[in-house]
Amino acid sequence: MTAWHFLDGEWVEGNPPIMGPMSHGSWMASTVFDGARAFEGVTPDLDKHFERIENSCKAMGLKSLYRPGELMELSQDGLAKFAKDAQLYIKPMYWAEAGFVAADPETTRFCLSLYDSPLPEPKGGSITLSSFRRPSIETAPTNAKAACLYPNSGRALREAQARGFDNAIMLDALGNVSELTTANVWLVKDGAAHTPVPNGTFLNGITRQRVIALLRGAGVPVYERSLTYRDFQQADELFQTGNYGKVMPITRIDDRDLQPGPVYRQARELYWSWAHGG
Repeated sequence: MTAWHFLDGEWVEGNPPIMGPMSHGSWMASTVFDGARAFEGVTPDLDKHFERIENSCKAMGLKSLYRPGELMELSQDGLAKFAKDAQLYIKPMYWAEAGFVAADPETTRFCLSLYDSPLPEPKGGSITLSSFRRPSIETAPTNAKAACLYPNSGRALREAQARGFDNAIMLDALGNVSELTTANVWLVKDGAAHTPVPNGTFLNGITRQRVIALLRGAGVPVYERSLTYRDFQQADELFQTGNYGKVMPITRIDDRDLQPGPVYRQARELYWSWAHGG
Protein backbone atom coordinates (compact mmCIF):
# COMPACT_ATOMS: atom_id res chain seq x y z
CA MET A 1 0.00 0.00 0.00
CA THR A 2 0.99 3.62 -0.41
CA ALA A 3 1.53 5.27 2.97
CA TRP A 4 2.77 8.67 4.11
CA HIS A 5 3.50 9.72 7.69
CA PHE A 6 4.19 13.08 9.29
CA LEU A 7 6.86 12.20 11.84
CA ASP A 8 9.34 14.45 13.64
CA GLY A 9 8.45 17.43 11.48
CA GLU A 10 8.66 15.85 8.04
CA TRP A 11 6.75 13.54 5.71
CA VAL A 12 8.19 10.05 5.27
CA GLU A 13 6.94 7.22 3.08
CA GLY A 14 6.46 3.52 3.81
CA ASN A 15 6.41 2.03 7.30
CA PRO A 16 9.13 3.78 9.33
CA PRO A 17 10.18 2.38 12.73
CA ILE A 18 8.95 4.73 15.44
CA MET A 19 9.40 2.91 18.77
CA GLY A 20 12.27 1.11 20.44
CA PRO A 21 12.27 -1.64 23.07
CA MET A 22 12.52 1.00 25.81
CA SER A 23 9.73 3.23 24.45
CA HIS A 24 6.92 3.58 26.95
CA GLY A 25 4.42 3.26 24.11
CA SER A 26 5.59 -0.23 23.18
CA TRP A 27 6.47 -1.38 26.70
CA MET A 28 3.72 0.14 28.84
CA ALA A 29 1.06 0.71 26.15
CA SER A 30 0.68 4.48 26.48
CA THR A 31 -0.47 4.73 22.85
CA VAL A 32 -3.62 6.52 21.74
CA PHE A 33 -4.82 6.97 18.18
CA ASP A 34 -7.83 7.88 16.12
CA GLY A 35 -9.13 6.87 12.74
CA ALA A 36 -10.78 8.99 10.08
CA ARG A 37 -11.53 8.43 6.42
CA ALA A 38 -10.95 10.04 3.05
CA PHE A 39 -13.03 8.66 0.18
CA GLU A 40 -14.65 10.00 -2.98
CA GLY A 41 -12.99 13.36 -2.35
CA VAL A 42 -14.47 13.90 1.14
CA THR A 43 -13.21 13.59 4.72
CA PRO A 44 -16.38 13.39 6.86
CA ASP A 45 -16.09 14.61 10.46
CA LEU A 46 -12.30 14.79 10.23
CA ASP A 47 -12.25 17.70 12.69
CA LYS A 48 -14.17 15.65 15.27
CA HIS A 49 -11.64 12.82 15.04
CA PHE A 50 -8.83 15.30 15.72
CA GLU A 51 -10.78 16.72 18.66
CA ARG A 52 -11.22 13.21 20.04
CA ILE A 53 -7.54 12.34 19.97
CA GLU A 54 -6.85 15.48 21.98
CA ASN A 55 -9.30 14.17 24.59
CA SER A 56 -7.67 10.73 24.44
CA CYS A 57 -4.31 12.33 25.23
CA LYS A 58 -5.77 13.96 28.34
CA ALA A 59 -7.32 10.68 29.47
CA MET A 60 -3.99 8.84 29.12
CA GLY A 61 -1.80 11.53 30.66
CA LEU A 62 -0.10 12.47 27.39
CA LYS A 63 0.74 15.92 26.04
CA SER A 64 -1.24 17.01 23.00
CA LEU A 65 1.36 18.50 20.66
CA TYR A 66 -0.99 19.75 17.93
CA ARG A 67 -4.37 21.44 18.10
CA PRO A 68 -7.19 20.03 15.95
CA GLY A 69 -6.92 22.93 13.50
CA GLU A 70 -3.21 22.27 13.01
CA LEU A 71 -3.96 18.60 12.36
CA MET A 72 -6.53 19.62 9.75
CA GLU A 73 -3.83 21.59 7.95
CA LEU A 74 -1.32 18.73 8.19
CA SER A 75 -3.87 16.27 6.84
CA GLN A 76 -4.45 18.47 3.80
CA ASP A 77 -0.70 18.33 3.10
CA GLY A 78 -0.86 14.55 3.34
CA LEU A 79 -3.97 14.21 1.20
CA ALA A 80 -2.20 16.11 -1.59
CA LYS A 81 0.17 13.14 -1.95
CA PHE A 82 -2.71 10.88 -3.09
CA ALA A 83 -5.26 10.93 -5.89
CA LYS A 84 -8.34 13.02 -5.10
CA ASP A 85 -10.61 9.95 -5.12
CA ALA A 86 -8.27 7.76 -3.04
CA GLN A 87 -9.82 5.70 -0.25
CA LEU A 88 -7.59 6.34 2.74
CA TYR A 89 -7.32 5.73 6.47
CA ILE A 90 -6.19 8.82 8.39
CA LYS A 91 -4.59 7.94 11.73
CA PRO A 92 -3.15 10.46 14.21
CA MET A 93 -1.21 8.75 16.99
CA TYR A 94 0.46 9.79 20.26
CA TRP A 95 2.62 7.82 22.66
CA ALA A 96 5.16 8.45 25.43
CA GLU A 97 8.82 7.59 25.12
CA ALA A 98 9.54 7.48 28.86
CA GLY A 99 7.99 7.01 32.26
CA PHE A 100 7.83 4.34 34.94
CA VAL A 101 4.40 2.72 34.53
CA ALA A 102 2.80 6.17 34.33
CA ALA A 103 3.71 7.93 31.10
CA ASP A 104 5.92 11.02 31.23
CA PRO A 105 3.89 13.57 29.23
CA GLU A 106 6.99 15.62 28.45
CA THR A 107 8.27 12.74 26.30
CA THR A 108 5.14 12.51 24.14
CA ARG A 109 5.70 11.86 20.44
CA PHE A 110 3.32 12.15 17.50
CA CYS A 111 2.77 10.61 14.08
CA LEU A 112 0.06 11.31 11.51
CA SER A 113 -0.41 8.48 9.02
CA LEU A 114 -2.37 8.42 5.77
CA TYR A 115 -2.49 5.21 3.78
CA ASP A 116 -4.47 3.29 1.18
CA SER A 117 -7.39 1.43 2.75
CA PRO A 118 -10.37 0.69 0.49
CA LEU A 119 -13.81 0.89 2.07
CA PRO A 120 -15.34 -2.58 2.48
CA GLU A 121 -18.26 -3.50 0.26
CA PRO A 122 -21.60 -3.40 2.12
CA LYS A 123 -22.29 -7.07 1.56
CA GLY A 124 -23.31 -7.83 5.13
CA GLY A 125 -21.72 -9.96 7.79
CA SER A 126 -22.47 -12.43 10.55
CA ILE A 127 -22.29 -11.93 14.31
CA THR A 128 -22.57 -13.97 17.48
CA LEU A 129 -22.20 -13.40 21.22
CA SER A 130 -18.69 -13.14 22.65
CA SER A 131 -17.72 -14.76 25.93
CA PHE A 132 -15.46 -11.75 26.58
CA ARG A 133 -16.79 -8.50 27.98
CA ARG A 134 -15.96 -4.84 27.70
CA PRO A 135 -14.28 -3.23 30.73
CA SER A 136 -15.64 -0.21 32.57
CA ILE A 137 -13.92 3.09 33.31
CA GLU A 138 -12.88 1.77 36.74
CA THR A 139 -10.81 -1.02 35.15
CA ALA A 140 -9.51 0.43 31.86
CA PRO A 141 -9.16 3.78 30.02
CA THR A 142 -12.46 3.40 28.18
CA ASN A 143 -12.73 7.19 27.83
CA ALA A 144 -9.82 7.14 25.36
CA LYS A 145 -9.25 5.52 22.00
CA ALA A 146 -6.34 3.68 23.54
CA ALA A 147 -4.40 0.89 21.87
CA CYS A 148 -4.31 -1.08 25.13
CA LEU A 149 -8.07 -1.73 24.81
CA TYR A 150 -7.79 -3.54 21.51
CA PRO A 151 -6.23 -6.86 22.59
CA ASN A 152 -9.47 -7.58 24.44
CA SER A 153 -11.46 -6.86 21.29
CA GLY A 154 -8.95 -8.91 19.34
CA ARG A 155 -9.45 -12.04 21.40
CA ALA A 156 -13.23 -11.65 21.08
CA LEU A 157 -12.87 -11.30 17.31
CA ARG A 158 -10.61 -14.36 17.06
CA GLU A 159 -13.11 -16.38 19.08
CA ALA A 160 -15.98 -15.35 16.77
CA GLN A 161 -14.00 -16.08 13.61
CA ALA A 162 -13.01 -19.51 14.93
CA ARG A 163 -16.72 -20.23 15.28
CA GLY A 164 -17.42 -19.16 11.69
CA PHE A 165 -18.64 -15.59 12.29
CA ASP A 166 -17.34 -12.26 11.06
CA ASN A 167 -17.75 -10.34 14.31
CA ALA A 168 -19.16 -10.56 17.82
CA ILE A 169 -21.32 -8.58 20.19
CA MET A 170 -19.58 -7.83 23.48
CA LEU A 171 -21.53 -7.27 26.69
CA ASP A 172 -20.68 -4.95 29.54
CA ALA A 173 -20.12 -6.08 33.13
CA LEU A 174 -23.87 -5.98 33.81
CA GLY A 175 -24.74 -8.19 30.86
CA ASN A 176 -26.10 -5.48 28.57
CA VAL A 177 -24.92 -5.13 24.96
CA SER A 178 -21.97 -2.75 24.65
CA GLU A 179 -20.73 -2.87 21.04
CA LEU A 180 -19.21 -5.11 18.42
CA THR A 181 -15.50 -5.84 18.64
CA THR A 182 -14.81 -3.21 15.97
CA ALA A 183 -17.87 -0.95 15.68
CA ASN A 184 -21.03 0.36 17.30
CA VAL A 185 -24.07 -1.86 16.78
CA TRP A 186 -27.72 -1.11 16.00
CA LEU A 187 -31.02 -2.93 15.78
CA VAL A 188 -34.30 -1.96 14.17
CA LYS A 189 -37.68 -3.00 15.53
CA ASP A 190 -41.04 -1.87 14.14
CA GLY A 191 -39.39 0.93 12.15
CA ALA A 192 -37.45 2.43 15.08
CA ALA A 193 -33.67 2.30 15.47
CA HIS A 194 -32.13 1.31 18.81
CA THR A 195 -28.46 1.41 19.85
CA PRO A 196 -26.76 0.92 23.25
CA VAL A 197 -26.59 4.05 25.36
CA PRO A 198 -22.99 5.11 26.15
CA ASN A 199 -22.30 3.92 29.70
CA GLY A 200 -18.54 4.24 30.06
CA THR A 201 -17.69 0.88 28.51
CA PHE A 202 -17.30 2.01 24.90
CA LEU A 203 -16.63 5.18 22.94
CA ASN A 204 -19.62 7.16 21.70
CA GLY A 205 -18.54 6.75 18.09
CA ILE A 206 -18.33 9.78 15.82
CA THR A 207 -20.08 7.96 12.96
CA ARG A 208 -22.62 6.68 15.49
CA GLN A 209 -23.42 10.22 16.62
CA ARG A 210 -23.68 11.40 13.02
CA VAL A 211 -26.09 8.62 12.05
CA ILE A 212 -28.27 9.28 15.11
CA ALA A 213 -28.61 12.94 14.08
CA LEU A 214 -29.28 12.09 10.43
CA LEU A 215 -31.95 9.49 11.17
CA ARG A 216 -33.70 11.72 13.68
CA GLY A 217 -33.57 14.58 11.20
CA ALA A 218 -35.28 12.33 8.67
CA GLY A 219 -38.04 11.47 11.14
CA VAL A 220 -36.84 7.99 12.13
CA PRO A 221 -37.28 7.29 15.88
CA VAL A 222 -33.88 6.58 17.47
CA TYR A 223 -33.53 5.26 21.00
CA GLU A 224 -30.30 5.08 22.98
CA ARG A 225 -30.98 2.60 25.76
CA SER A 226 -29.87 -0.55 27.54
CA LEU A 227 -30.27 -3.54 25.24
CA THR A 228 -29.94 -7.28 25.76
CA TYR A 229 -28.55 -9.84 23.36
CA ARG A 230 -32.07 -11.24 23.04
CA ASP A 231 -33.22 -7.84 21.73
CA PHE A 232 -30.75 -8.26 18.89
CA GLN A 233 -31.79 -11.86 18.23
CA GLN A 234 -35.40 -10.71 17.82
CA ALA A 235 -34.72 -7.57 15.74
CA ASP A 236 -36.15 -6.83 12.30
CA GLU A 237 -32.83 -5.41 11.07
CA LEU A 238 -29.26 -5.16 12.31
CA PHE A 239 -26.46 -2.87 11.19
CA GLN A 240 -23.22 -1.33 12.42
CA THR A 241 -21.53 2.05 12.29
CA GLY A 242 -17.86 2.87 12.58
CA ASN A 243 -15.04 4.66 10.86
CA TYR A 244 -13.69 1.68 8.93
CA GLY A 245 -16.85 0.87 6.95
CA LYS A 246 -19.09 3.78 8.01
CA VAL A 247 -22.56 2.17 7.77
CA MET A 248 -22.68 -1.57 7.12
CA PRO A 249 -25.44 -4.21 7.23
CA ILE A 250 -25.45 -7.29 9.46
CA THR A 251 -27.13 -10.20 7.69
CA ARG A 252 -26.85 -13.05 10.18
CA ILE A 253 -26.99 -13.41 13.95
CA ASP A 254 -26.18 -16.92 15.16
CA ASP A 255 -28.27 -19.22 12.92
CA ARG A 256 -30.79 -16.55 11.86
CA ASP A 257 -30.44 -14.86 8.47
CA LEU A 258 -31.62 -11.29 7.84
CA GLN A 259 -31.80 -9.00 4.84
CA PRO A 260 -30.43 -5.45 4.74
CA GLY A 261 -33.51 -3.47 5.74
CA PRO A 262 -35.03 -0.09 4.89
CA VAL A 263 -33.76 1.75 7.97
CA TYR A 264 -30.21 0.52 7.34
CA ARG A 265 -30.45 1.60 3.70
CA GLN A 266 -31.79 4.99 4.74
CA ALA A 267 -28.99 5.43 7.27
CA ARG A 268 -26.33 4.62 4.67
CA GLU A 269 -27.89 6.86 2.02
CA LEU A 270 -28.27 9.72 4.49
CA TYR A 271 -24.66 9.40 5.58
CA TRP A 272 -23.29 9.38 2.04
CA SER A 273 -25.45 12.33 1.05
CA TRP A 274 -24.37 14.30 4.13
CA ALA A 275 -20.69 13.42 3.60
CA HIS A 276 -20.88 14.82 0.08
CA GLY A 277 -22.47 18.06 1.25
CA GLY A 278 -26.13 17.02 0.97
